[in-house]
Amino acid sequence: MIKKIKVRLADVAQQAGVSLATVDRVIHGRPGVKPHTADHILAVIERMETGGSNISPISDARLNNLCFDVILPIGTNAFFDILEQEIREYANRPANIGLSVRIHRIKGFDPDTLADSIERISRQSDGIAIVAIESPQVREAVNRAVQQGIPVVTLVSDLSGSRRLDYVGLDNRAGGRTAGYLMGRFLKESAGTVLMLAGSPLLRDHEEREMGFRRVLSERFGGLKITTFLENRDDDETAYQQVKKALNEYSDLIGIYDIGAGTQGIARALREAGRSMDIVYIGHELTRYSREFLIDGVMDAVIDQVPRKEARSLVDMLERFARGENGEYDSGLAPVAVFFRENLP
Repeated sequence: MIKKIKVRLADVAQQAGVSLATVDRVIHGRPGVKPHTADHILAVIERMETGGSNISPISDARLNNLCFDVILPIGTNAFFDILEQEIREYANRPANIGLSVRIHRIKGFDPDTLADSIERISRQSDGIAIVAIESPQVREAVNRAVQQGIPVVTLVSDLSGSRRLDYVGLDNRAGGRTAGYLMGRFLKESAGTVLMLAGSPLLRDHEEREMGFRRVLSERFGGLKITTFLENRDDDETAYQQVKKALNEYSDLIGIYDIGAGTQGIARALREAGRSMDIVYIGHELTRYSREFLIDGVMDAVIDQVPRKEARSLVDMLERFARGENGEYDSGLAPVAVFFRENLP
């Protein structure tokens, strides 16, 4: 009898010349893979399990000492501090003994820095998570890491056209549509201008939120006009100056949609102008700042992506693939949670 040995899905993907996601679809019988590709992958698995591959199975020692790397932007966006804390706490649970997570904080909105970090970290990692930036250099860095058998998961913001394993985060188009619906309902039949600010169009999550928001307002609330998309790179001072200028420029400004961060700057501008109670302000991520602004009435609603669930999904997803486990894992999509001053947890 031929003894079967343990193999990692990452090694199967590398040996078969396909992505980890493709291997996962074949293992679980999900559609989207051509029959001849599925047959090829199953043959590779059979060959590797019976020792017929020149790729060595992952050792038990390494399986018991997995190390994952999470790359997060550094800056004034308090949400990423919360996410880092949640990832650390979940990875350090007694149930996750033998597993470690290294957090890397890098300059945000910089494709070259992110691509270089992926290249460097992938040399000594069992799995990587990144807040993706839409750019060719980041996409190539991700694809090279996957080709080397390192699973890469996109976190918060996805990366189109890449071979990443999976995405963990909000359905951002749904998040934007939710913001649009709330804005329209809060303003009822009012006509006026709505200011829209975001970190950068290079972030797919910001782009998708913008599209969802615009779509709902055009479908249901035609009296609301949206200003040109303003980029502030999640910087509070920049957001402050943008809102201050808009208050002077648009006499009919009645709403603000904050797609990214810059929350403190926006609130400061509204308070200074004495407009915090008559402009509807909707933003994202429940932080200590947005919580304060909700209680004070500066913000009207906050759309949150539940970082605790994201941390759990991320770590579990990377661990299952690194260990070559074939069981289903929780979906990486975070629920769209909406908070008002009356329902804060």
